[in-house]
Amino acid sequence: MSTALTAWQKENTFLVERGIDEPTWAALCNTVYPGANPESVVMAIDYCKARGLDPMLKPVHLVPMKVKNVQTGNSDWRDVAMPGVGLYRIQASRSGDYAGADEPVFGQTITRKYQSQYDGEIEVSYPEWCKYSVHKIIGDRIVTFSAKEFWLENYASAGAKTDCPNSMWKKRPFAQLAKCAEAQALRKAWPEIGQEPTAEEMQGKEYAFEREINPTSNEPRQAITKSEPPIYPEEHFKANIEKWGSVIQSGKKTSSEIIAMVESKGQLTEEQKILIQEFEAEQAA
Repeated sequence: MSTALTAWQKENTFLVERGIDEPTWAALCNTVYPGANPESVVMAIDYCKARGLDPMLKPVHLVPMKVKNVQTGNSDWRDVAMPGVGLYRIQASRSGDYAGADEPVFGQTITRKYQSQYDGEIEVSYPEWCKYSVHKIIGDRIVTFSAKEFWLENYASAGAKTDCPNSMWKKRPFAQLAKCAEAQALRKAWPEIGQEPTAEEMQGKEYAFEREINPTSNEPRQAITKSEPPIYPEEHFKANIEKWGSVIQSGKKTSSEIIAMVESKGQLTEEQKILIQEFEAEQAA
C-alpha cells in the first residue's frame, strides 16, 4: 500500500504540492466534479486554496460555458470556475454578523409559449420576479438588505437564436430565480465577498473576455483560412443526443469531449452544443 501511494505521489507532484492526496483526488474527480477535465478540477482546487475554502464542500462550480473572445469574435467551450451561491452563504456566515434571511417572495406566475427547436411549441410558467431579503447585524441594529430580480432579465435561453429557456430554467424556474436574487442580496449586504456572478446566475450564458495583446510584439498576424467542415446530420443528432447525455452524466466523458468527438465528423450548431453542454450543467446544479 505504501509503495503504491508513493508511486502515485511521484506521478502527481502537482497535486502533492497542493496538499491533495490520492483518496481526496479520487473523491474530487468522481463525486464532487464528476466528468470534469482533470485540469479543470485543479483550477477549482487553486481557486479554493486562494480563498481559504475546502474544495470538498464544492463552494465553487465548474460551469461549461461558451467563452467568446470579443476581439477575435471566436468562441470556444471551456470550464469556468465560478462561485456558487453557497460560497456567498459561507462568507456571510463567517463574517459573524449574519442574522438570517427571509423566505423568497415571488411575483405573479406568468405562463408563456415558446418555440423550442426540438419540442415544438411549449408552455413555460415562471415567476415575474423574486425578492430575497437577508439580515445583517450592524452595531446594535439588524439591517435588512433586499434584492428584487426579474425572471426575464436573468433566465438563460437554450441558444443564441432562440428565446426559449434552457432545460434548467424550464425545470426549476422558481428555484433558479431565487438563487439569483439571494446572491444579489448577499452581495449588497457584504460587498467585500466580491461582485463576481455566481454559477447559478451564469449557467447557460455566454462569458466574454478581453484577450491581452502584447503591445511590444512586432510579429505580423497571419490570416488562417480553412474550409468549413460538413454539417452534422440533424437526424443523427436527434438519434444520439440521449446516449451522449448518459455518457456525460456517468462521468465517462465531459461535454467538451463529446462535442469534439462529434465535430470530428461534422459541424454542430450553437444550439446543439448547448443541448449537449446542459447535461453537464445539470450535474453542477
